[in-house]
Amino acid sequence: MTETADGDAFDADPGDEAAQRARGPQRLLMMLLGDYWFDRPEALPSAALVALLTEFGVSEVGARAALSRQARRGLLDVEKRGRRTYYRLSARSVGHFTDTGARIAGFGADDAARGWDGHWSLVAFSVPEQQRAVRHTLREQLRWLGYAPLYDGVWVSPHAREEEVRAVLTELGVITATLFTGTPCALSPAAGDPLSAWDLDAQAATFERFTKRWGVWRRRAEDGGVSPSEALRARTELITDWRVLMAHDPALPAQLLPPHWPLAAARAVFVAVYDALGPLAEFRVRQLIALHDTELAGLATHHTVADLARL
Repeated sequence: MTETADGDAFDADPGDEAAQRARGPQRLLMMLLGDYWFDRPEALPSAALVALLTEFGVSEVGARAALSRQARRGLLDVEKRGRRTYYRLSARSVGHFTDTGARIAGFGADDAARGWDGHWSLVAFSVPEQQRAVRHTLREQLRWLGYAPLYDGVWVSPHAREEEVRAVLTELGVITATLFTGTPCALSPAAGDPLSAWDLDAQAATFERFTKRWGVWRRRAEDGGVSPSEALRARTELITDWRVLMAHDPALPAQLLPPHWPLAAARAVFVAVYDALGPLAEFRVRQLIALHDTELAGLATHHTVADLARL
């Protein structure tokens, strides 16, 4: 249960915007609360959350700034007890993580097995140049929903997600947009093919790099060669990497994919490592919280991939 992923954990191009955004202190904070303090009514002292973030190299100033910003955005509830400040996930964040956790658990499990009726869902939009932030957010959300740019302002997906797209457009205030579904009639066999919106060779290579990198951690976890501190950091990097894969994966039906598509192998490694590192990572989270509140420390927990699917 995490938000989109900033850092060196992902084997993609270090200049890749999604990978870099994915590991900032604010998102890291939400990832840690979602993974180890999901839907708990108790609030954690700010000092404990600062300790969690400093475990990842975030400065105390940066950690406290992340707490304040996420509270101002309504993603954290705040309690004042004397001179101490406490935080917990807001209802809005819990709802977000519930949805995201199910997507994380399901990614790679059944997308390729679904049938397809041959129809494509398209969204055409125009966002003024002066609204760059809105345009950027719209593209990011469309990619998360499985769309890709066929042309600059025309995005396409084999999945019928018009209602979700409509909700994104409404939230962002984009009114110059049209949604439609149909089958393409290209000018030539190569021109206008919706499948050309994705670079499948590059995507396959990304899955293979993920499998190779995290396969090493799978063996280390199986051999008992991972410390609690390593487990916490690695598990957080793992789910960040997985989220970046999700954001870039076409989730295309099986009949559109090349044979031996490597997503299944990547998913097997993700499930094995995420589940294996969970108990050790939870132990480290409890250690860090206990530095500031021993009673609350025992309430921290972790989730398996199967747990995420049941959220």
